[in-house]
Amino acid sequence: MKSIYQLPGYVLCLLGGFCLSWGGLIIRSYEGASPWQILFWRSIFFSCAVIFFLIFYYKKEALKVITKSGFPGLIGGFFLSLSFVAYIFSITHTTVANVVFIISTQTLFLAVFGYFFLKEKISIQGFIAISLAMFGIIIMVGESFLSGSFIGNIVALVIPINFSVLVMIIRKYPHLDMVPAIFYSGVLSCVYGFFLAESLFISPKDLYLSILLGVPQLAFGFIFVTIGSRTTPAVTVGLLMLLETIFAPIWVWLIYNEIPPVSVIIGGAIVMSAVIIKSFENKSFKVSN
Repeated sequence: MKSIYQLPGYVLCLLGGFCLSWGGLIIRSYEGASPWQILFWRSIFFSCAVIFFLIFYYKKEALKVITKSGFPGLIGGFFLSLSFVAYIFSITHTTVANVVFIISTQTLFLAVFGYFFLKEKISIQGFIAISLAMFGIIIMVGESFLSGSFIGNIVALVIPINFSVLVMIIRKYPHLDMVPAIFYSGVLSCVYGFFLAESLFISPKDLYLSILLGVPQLAFGFIFVTIGSRTTPAVTVGLLMLLETIFAPIWVWLIYNEIPPVSVIIGGAIVMSAVIIKSFENKSFKVSN
């Protein structure tokens, strides 16, 4: 488990995007649970997985690490918990493609927030990579975006904004372990789900899906991203997380034999090209005030 902290930040962010890409497919597989029931049970298993990670890694120091994260960890957890609520609500009120597209705009929010709050300069190569990636995303889901509900799309916008705030906090306090922040987010989400759900009873199948959604998809995904963001520039984090957008339609194709349209294949290739361009970025001209 300790080897996780020794992996390069960009590798962890890639793994995080891979894990998170399963969310839409799993939620679509529920047979009867309401959005708030899904939020509650996913958050229960998510919180248990995160606390297990902290205890396994830090042992007797786990409580100390949680308290050491202090106010930054609590605020980061609060913003992330709002993203969890927005994700469940939006993905049950619009298409998965719409939600994934909107989440991918975190690249832009991270670039802007990183520039203004962390003074992280963006190279011309970085601008090109971001523009290319966003162009690829538009090609992938441009048509489906028009078919989604207005309220679902608006609420989905909360996700990239709040995630960007979390990354800013992590980058602002790199000496703090912010895994406790995602533990706070899980606890807060449990509270939201408890009060919003009319009933907490769900079928065995939905309970099993909640385990998958809370542990390998969400807990692993955010643990990887949280640790990886400590040593990875904000813009790079957002760009690497675009892999979630690529894999999401692939899972639907593999599981349900839903063949992605040509636009998705072309758009995915463009996004991958952007990721490769960014990965080879060295010292470049910087855009400054």
